[in-house]
Amino acid sequence: MATVTRENIGLLTDKLTVTLNKEDYLSGFEQSLKKYAKTANIPGFRKGMVPAGLVKKMYGQSVFTDEVLRTVEKELNTYLNNEQLDIFAQPLPLDNDARALDMNNPADVSFAFEIGLKPNVEIDTKKIKVTRYVIDVTNEMIDQEVERLQIRNGKMTEPEAVAGDENVLNVKFIECDENGNEIEGGISKDNSLLVKYFEASFRKNFIGKKTNDTVVLQLDKAFEDKEKEAILADLGLTPADGNRYFKLLITKVGLVEKAEMNAEFFAAVYPNNEITTAEDFRAEVKKEIENYYAQQARNQIHDQIYHHLVDHTNMEFPESFLKRWLQTGGEKQKTAEEAEQEYPTFINQLKWTLVSSKLVADNKIEVHPDDIREFAKQQLFSYMGGQLGALGDNQQWVDDYANRMMQDRKYVEESYHRISTEKLFGLLESQVTAKEESISAEAFAEKLHHHHH
Repeated sequence: MATVTRENIGLLTDKLTVTLNKEDYLSGFEQSLKKYAKTANIPGFRKGMVPAGLVKKMYGQSVFTDEVLRTVEKELNTYLNNEQLDIFAQPLPLDNDARALDMNNPADVSFAFEIGLKPNVEIDTKKIKVTRYVIDVTNEMIDQEVERLQIRNGKMTEPEAVAGDENVLNVKFIECDENGNEIEGGISKDNSLLVKYFEASFRKNFIGKKTNDTVVLQLDKAFEDKEKEAILADLGLTPADGNRYFKLLITKVGLVEKAEMNAEFFAAVYPNNEITTAEDFRAEVKKEIENYYAQQARNQIHDQIYHHLVDHTNMEFPESFLKRWLQTGGEKQKTAEEAEQEYPTFINQLKWTLVSSKLVADNKIEVHPDDIREFAKQQLFSYMGGQLGALGDNQQWVDDYANRMMQDRKYVEESYHRISTEKLFGLLESQVTAKEESISAEAFAEKLHHHHH
């Protein structure tokens, strides 16, 4: 009778040894051979009429090996199910050599496997302290947003010549030398830029320029760092290429005439609000900015909670098992060096998986099909710029879309994970201790930059 023994061989690492008597697999081997004989396609014999001896001679050893390994796997899985062991991934074979199996000398066989056990996770969310940032919305921020909306809703005109920073230039970047001589086989790329994207002292080179005029520039000198980074990427270049020269051919000069602050403009931006004055419009803009930053601040609290849980939840791991699994568990084999390099990032992700799974289970967080259906509808509304909200949820085609997405297994799995995580963070936010702190938009942006994960 088959037996499975278990012994500890390291931190959260056990060895399982499956031992089979020959009786455990011989009858299965004989049955497999008979089945094989019925389906074997051997020249000179009708299908199903191949002599058993010939089948055994030709295919016996591979059928024998397969049957032994299948029986080992079955016994191992039965043991894992019965013992309810909470393990990582799958058991890894330990120095097993199937080549030693011999159908002519059936005997008792043993196969050993290594398993990595999951650690116990203890979490006290009440000890987590976070800062809820309240972003100061300044008049300058409101001015900038109002101007952005005026430009977005404005009218594009085509003046004869460039007059200032707000002109839009359709240009062609043509690679050249410092004297403006085009380089054969050099880069040639169209782009569209505002004059104010250029470095302040360089902008004067464009004043008075018209369609088909050219300006020669060196990337390092013509742009500030942020704009230069975008231009280099668009041209397929690296920061080291900033010393290269380009001739800028102006293909069109444009200027956006900003929308006037009147009832027509207010209705275009906020069709569902009856705004009649500039003051009310600015108040609505301010409210939108505040709502945006309130959501960003909430996301940042979630970020703080995430880092606290990952950084301050003590856990031990079966390190050697996990590194070996990293080498062999994927589609492509990895070297020991590659596994070593990936391990720290992998452990952080594993920590969060264990922590979040425990919190979801402890707090009985569930995701129902209706949650996923509603999530699909909300995504559809956001894709359409929120315009469908006014039509209500009962539109047949919206329901059809949601039902179609429910048939997409990958979409359902990804949505399940996202909704579960959102519900978890929403709950944790209500459990942790939060203190409020006023902060400028610039300082808050810095925090987002440094704490992104």
